[in-house]
Amino acid sequence: MKKKIQKIAKDVIQFEIQALQNLKKNVGNKFNEILKIILNCKEGKVIISGVGKSGIIGKKWAATFSSTGTPAFFMDASNASHGDMGQITSKDVVILISNSGESEELKNIIQYTSRNRNIKLIGITSKKDSVLYKNSDASFLMPKIKEAGPENIVPTSSTTAQLALGDAIAIACMENKNFTKLDFKKFHPGGSLSVKLKTASDLMIKGDKIPKIKENMMMKKAIKIIDNKKLGVLIVTKNNGLTCGIITDGDLKRIAQKYTNFENIKVQKVMKTNPISIDENTLVASALSLMNLKKITSLCVHKKKLKRKTIGILHMHDILRSNIN
Repeated sequence: MKKKIQKIAKDVIQFEIQALQNLKKNVGNKFNEILKIILNCKEGKVIISGVGKSGIIGKKWAATFSSTGTPAFFMDASNASHGDMGQITSKDVVILISNSGESEELKNIIQYTSRNRNIKLIGITSKKDSVLYKNSDASFLMPKIKEAGPENIVPTSSTTAQLALGDAIAIACMENKNFTKLDFKKFHPGGSLSVKLKTASDLMIKGDKIPKIKENMMMKKAIKIIDNKKLGVLIVTKNNGLTCGIITDGDLKRIAQKYTNFENIKVQKVMKTNPISIDENTLVASALSLMNLKKITSLCVHKKKLKRKTIGILHMHDILRSNIN
């Protein structure tokens, strides 16, 4: 019995693998046409609809599109004929997913979009002679697929192929738009993924909280600033505001052992020059790795190519409090 059950599972997976292989063969110029229409939709939005299992897949398409830089939402095909069609406006792109291409609920949407030439219709179907395929501005013909299970009646392999096609379109759009991990983070502010995508600018200490001192000041004042700010680090700047050095708690112990009456020594004489600075868009996880490699607890943060203009301090304690590892 156990072996029989396992065989059923493996057969289902094999059917779906075959469906994906067939789908891969169908990716060609039609795919390019669909991508061009979506990428040219700059003033409108992408509206996705389908019936039954195809509708469920359509919701996944919309979610994936929206999270990767292509504004989209799912419209229920049944409700479309009862007022929701008003959600479709000029310059929108409508994507209809239907295995047969003949679903009654979709015909009203097809008719509605055909009346407005500014609305582009994309059809996803397995029937070349269907109403959907013939009336779309661009159509993708899904391959002939055998569903898993007895009698070939349960939507399995076909919906797996539809799901994969949506992912392929979304990722292709994402790459064409140069959508980066920083853009991705904006749409995913919650959860563990957002934590992993935090950058130095998200956690750095900035503004008046940055402990700074001029290079020509005395160490007596430097000690007071370090004590007041309680960060264990002090950024040394020139008169023009550019960073030229750094002093840490550890440096203070070294200085005290080397000099007598070191409070009356100028900061520039004992500071460490050329402190390590990272760009504000550096991932915090990468910054933490750099700290561990250099055996330091803080980094200067700069913007773009202005490496000597410190706009923040990234401290290891703040990173650890954010549960980034």
